[in-house]
Amino acid sequence: LQLLIFFFIAVLSLNPRDYQPSDWETRENFGGEEWPAYFKLPVLMLMLITLLNDGTLISIGYDNVSPSKYPNTWNLPVLFLISSVLAAVALISSLLLLYLVMDSWNEGSILKEMGIGEISYGQITTIMYLKVSISDFLTLFSARTHDGFFWSSTPSPILLGAACFSLALSTLLACFWPRGQVDGQDVVGLADESPKEFAVYIWLYCIFWWLVQDAAKVGTYMWMEKYNILGINDSLMLGKMGADAAAPGDAVSDEERGLKVKLLG
Repeated sequence: LQLLIFFFIAVLSLNPRDYQPSDWETRENFGGEEWPAYFKLPVLMLMLITLLNDGTLISIGYDNVSPSKYPNTWNLPVLFLISSVLAAVALISSLLLLYLVMDSWNEGSILKEMGIGEISYGQITTIMYLKVSISDFLTLFSARTHDGFFWSSTPSPILLGAACFSLALSTLLACFWPRGQVDGQDVVGLADESPKEFAVYIWLYCIFWWLVQDAAKVGTYMWMEKYNILGINDSLMLGKMGADAAAPGDAVSDEERGLKVKLLG
């Protein structure tokens, strides 16, 4: 869904022709062809993203988990909110990167000031493919640790191996993609044009936003638990009381019983 919203906003608000220089026909390294009327990724790239991402998701069935002390109860509104926070950070970072690379030909642009401007449209396509691929995989490692930071639970060797394989393959494809057209759109490997180390910049960019994403997730959980937003503490208390009541010889206190009656109506 996050990817669909990204393309929806990109098509409506980030027209590539609005960012190409007015004298593009005489610009060296521009490519010689006018940029398309709207941004898109070739279907082949989208299929690769989906295939590799789904393969990694399958391996999460063998991941390490920390068992809960009490029976778990689903709180779907909390899950929807957390997933929205994770998706929003990934969405913002993708839109920002797309703007930065398309604006790289204009004087005073951020990338041009950094000395890595004038990025061809073939590179832009490959850059966004690599960015979306990396972000999707890194988001998985943030989502799997619930309300803790991504390092709070060590991933299983199977999950880590699948993710490393997918990330390495996506990076190699982005670096050495054959120059040409896919679905009528220019595509060129990042290692074929200057700056040849752009894949490293994309990795650093994605890791920075991954840290922001993980911090936003943890901060959202802390906020919800502090003010009992969406009844997050109520669902935890119900699980605890259910376990206490089921234990032989244990009695539920009057306070807990009153709270349970109040929560359940």
